[in-house]
Amino acid sequence: MPVPPEFDLIGVGFGPSNLALAIAVAEHNAGAAEPVTAHFLERQPRFGWHRGMLLEDATMQVSFLKDLVTMRNPASGFSFLSYLHSRGRLVDFINHKTLFPLRTEFHDYFAWAAAQVDDQVSYGAEVVSVRGGDPYFEVRTAAGEVYRARNLVVGTGLRPNLPEGARTSDRIWHNSELLHRIEDVREPRRCVVLGAGQSAAEVTAFLHDRFPGAEVCSVFARYGFSSSDDSSFANRIFDPEGVDAFYSAPEDVKRRLMNYHANTNYSAVDLDLIDDLYRRVYREKVQGTQRLRIFNTSRPADITEDDTVRVTVESLTTGEKTVLDADLLVYATGYLPADPTPLLGELARECRRDEHGRLRVERDYRLVAPGLGGAVYLQGGTEHSHGITSSLLSNTAVRVGEILTSIVERRPAPDWSAEYAVKEWA
Repeated sequence: MPVPPEFDLIGVGFGPSNLALAIAVAEHNAGAAEPVTAHFLERQPRFGWHRGMLLEDATMQVSFLKDLVTMRNPASGFSFLSYLHSRGRLVDFINHKTLFPLRTEFHDYFAWAAAQVDDQVSYGAEVVSVRGGDPYFEVRTAAGEVYRARNLVVGTGLRPNLPEGARTSDRIWHNSELLHRIEDVREPRRCVVLGAGQSAAEVTAFLHDRFPGAEVCSVFARYGFSSSDDSSFANRIFDPEGVDAFYSAPEDVKRRLMNYHANTNYSAVDLDLIDDLYRRVYREKVQGTQRLRIFNTSRPADITEDDTVRVTVESLTTGEKTVLDADLLVYATGYLPADPTPLLGELARECRRDEHGRLRVERDYRLVAPGLGGAVYLQGGTEHSHGITSSLLSNTAVRVGEILTSIVERRPAPDWSAEYAVKEWA
């Protein structure tokens, strides 16, 4: 039986976070006397990042300077500016005078960067189990391949969040599937979108444009779409120093900070998009043909599916109920961080938890697991310990640098005794 390959680290998943780590490893190894050996396992057949929501006119909500590398290494050849130069668009982008590229363009940047480190990645490799951990983890894929590593870096991304009891079907989706399934929709009479965040607003505008003969109903519990707080001082919560401050803060302060600044990221919409949707509603009122309907301070009281998707919308203020028979229902209800513990199997029992049942995480994103000889690092799922940047691009470049530094510093010193013994004997 062949001996499994051994690495300093195995990355589970290859989204932007572990892609940034692969780049950091490549740059470290370029000048290192002792290179870090790394390999990443990704279940998708090729690199992909939220492909179902790559709407052609949607822009990033984070500055291009917070790309995969610049905050860690401004001179990196893997920067977004290097990408633009390679594509012959650097001057055009400068003339565009924006910090926020198209989302499709940033995805192309990610794919461009991923292609340069593809020697570190196995695509179509779904990790199904992890065992061992003293000091090597054994990582097994669905195809039966086994890898060994001293460190695991889990970057499995986010999973769609659906309300309790919600069921999907051919006509009921989460917004993450939008572009994958929209081609199958033919001339709907009515579409319903549930949610109040950026994705909900984007889906509402997209459906309103795509199906000019359809009524589009936006349903959410808030009074109106709330704008995201991207003011300069509030944005400092995304700074690397903000992670230090959050991590060291008492638990009650952590809760207050999250409550204060949730609108920098959660259930918040770009003001330009809010204004665009309002213009549409007002224009239709002027024209006397209301096709975009906003059901604010409302909730879906009942959803059934037969010949149509029947959504009963209840007003939270009056209790009045409106029945909407729709051809399509889209849940734009956000995402949740993937839980790493099922992947770890029995090893999860070694992971310490706090009084709230949450995983304890060191400042270097390493799980507190004294019983394991190896280390497990998390890219995502650390919001309770590290703050709002846990799974966001804003701090990715710095985060992967901290993880790599931790792995290098914790690497066992080489054992030169055998080499000396051979020289002495010779």
